[in-house]
Amino acid sequence: MKTPLHHLLVSAFVYAGLGVASGLFYREFTQLNGFPEGEFTQLGLTHTHLLALGFFPFLILLGLERLFALSRFRRRFRWFLGLYHAGVILTSAMLIVHGVLTVLGLESSKMIAGVAGLGHIAITAAIIVLFFTLRSAIAPAAPAPAVPATAADPAAAADPANAGAPARP
Repeated sequence: MKTPLHHLLVSAFVYAGLGVASGLFYREFTQLNGFPEGEFTQLGLTHTHLLALGFFPFLILLGLERLFALSRFRRRFRWFLGLYHAGVILTSAMLIVHGVLTVLGLESSKMIAGVAGLGHIAITAAIIVLFFTLRSAIAPAAPAPAVPATAADPAAAADPANAGAPARP
């Protein structure tokens, strides 16, 4: 990973491209196969899922990273990215598979719904990790430890009666 900001920007760009491409695929695939216009298929949802769960959140994360430096919590930030990417990709892939089966007139299995559910679970887990990371990022810094007077003023340590007196040359 180059820099976190670069990774987030590239992720937003890739999800935007995939969102646009999935919309194009939906339109062309349904027309090519003579699928009745206006009839529901999950292919139509892939476009919005990729934009709403991929493109927009990563644009928002760019600002959050810039503001709070979330990536300084390296382990949690990497867990978030891995879970979130896996969840969005898995969910979107299952939408495509289910939608293609619908357009082709084939029966979908419960396994597809189960795998899509795992994608949603991964997204949920990633959001939880993100909230823990955000909480750590905005937590106030611990106050500086109090410095004893003797350590702050060497003259006071040598002679407590001279505490606070200007130092002699």
